[in-house]
Amino acid sequence: MGTPGVRRRRGRRFVLITVVSLLVLAVGGAFGVGWYYSGQLLDPANAHPGLPDTALGAAGTPDKPTVLLAESDNTKMPGTWGLVWGGGAARVGDVVSRSGGRVERAMLDGTPPAPNTKVRLETSVWTTDPKVAFGLGFDEVSVRTELGDAPAWFVPATRTDTTWAIAVHGRGGSRTETLRALPQLHEAGLPVLSVTYRNDLGAPASPDGLFHLGDTEWHDLEAAVRYAQDKGATHVLLYGWSMGGAIVGQFLARSPLAGSVSAVVLDAPVTSWTKTLDLQAANRGLPSALTPVAELVSDWRADLDFDRFDLVANPPATKPPTLLFHGTADGTVPVQASRDLAAAADRLHWPLRYVEVPGAAHTAAWNVDQDGYRRNLGDFLTSTIGAPTTAH
Repeated sequence: MGTPGVRRRRGRRFVLITVVSLLVLAVGGAFGVGWYYSGQLLDPANAHPGLPDTALGAAGTPDKPTVLLAESDNTKMPGTWGLVWGGGAARVGDVVSRSGGRVERAMLDGTPPAPNTKVRLETSVWTTDPKVAFGLGFDEVSVRTELGDAPAWFVPATRTDTTWAIAVHGRGGSRTETLRALPQLHEAGLPVLSVTYRNDLGAPASPDGLFHLGDTEWHDLEAAVRYAQDKGATHVLLYGWSMGGAIVGQFLARSPLAGSVSAVVLDAPVTSWTKTLDLQAANRGLPSALTPVAELVSDWRADLDFDRFDLVANPPATKPPTLLFHGTADGTVPVQASRDLAAAADRLHWPLRYVEVPGAAHTAAWNVDQDGYRRNLGDFLTSTIGAPTTAH
């Protein structure tokens, strides 16, 4: 049985072993969650969206065709969207009716998919290229980056102008994301270069095969700016969606070519990865206390300094006139981060115009309010690059 002193020592040892074991399990569990979380963030394979919704068939009339979709948070969103499925795509308009778990939307072009087809609503709207989508002539060009050639679309200008627009899509996206803004940039007389960057389809992979959230991707944007300069550009307008905004922010902060930027447009940009990760954790039912763990693991895997991305705490030295769009229903990048940047703009001496779009999901400000989006973008372009003139 042992003496009372021996039993006490054994009891303390048991408690110590239990506490240490629980701590090891807790740390291991937190690390495991952090690893999973960082993988969702950094691994390009996890950035491609699936087909979460279901089409229920065609409806409407021959002159006003509609499509029926199973009701979800996605399918009942307002505005104009792309509808994509395996082997097909179409454009759909606003919601016509909702009842009995079904959402009816206007068909703007294309043919509705067959009943029970898995589908996805896309903010990009178009899945093709400038010629097919809008009849705009373009060239497929290559931008020489430090990792190799990256494909880009080049749409020539309608006027003689040395200011180019360079459009940068978001994480896991493609150049089709930039198509919504391309016609208006073209109408403003700007040559437009819609770029790809490392880990995009057709572009070089990063050495570790991971996204770096803008920390290295800005080098590819710098290569695109240099390409524009080699073709005669003296100034550039940078246009970034989502992580494309983080890439633009890092370019402004770190590139020696930042002085050539005359204007910036940001659409639901990542202006703080920490706040974005907090929102993503909440979406997954995880405590925000795990965000530092995810950042630590991501830093270890990809050598990332998350503080560097916070444009309020660490604004770039170069702060051109900026137009910032964000939707109040964004569940991917927090609208509050854009509000914080807008509120700090005067203190940061950053000429920034903020446009908040009620009810718009992530990068969906254009989709929900095309007229307002075009009006604000047009006013900004006129104030920063001037009214378009006819080329001679």
